[in-house]
Amino acid sequence: MERIPILQMGEFLLVTIQVDMHDQLAITLQDDLAERISATSARAVLIDISALDMVDSFIGRMISTISGVSKIMDAETVVVGMQPAVAITLVELGLMLPGVSTALNVERGMQLLRSRVNTR
Repeated sequence: MERIPILQMGEFLLVTIQVDMHDQLAITLQDDLAERISATSARAVLIDISALDMVDSFIGRMISTISGVSKIMDAETVVVGMQPAVAITLVELGLMLPGVSTALNVERGMQLLRSRVNTR
């Protein structure tokens, strides 16, 4: 079965999606990420979607769900690298992703996560 790697960087988990997402892969990522947050006591998750050219409504909802699950498990989440076409598609689909923090790139995402983790 295909899996997306989840890398640990200190208190942070880094997920870089380098393949086209399909429904089962998104569900597997959600489950794997919840397990890794629990196992590592991670305080933050950075999800890089810069390689995704398109996102459907299911994948959009899964990103929102992943962020919500992480938050409940006391880990901040930031999604980075969203392509303009992906952002436009999500808005056209009516998916505003409430509760999902975003940043333009990995560097800005890490800065945002550090500031949030350090203020807790």
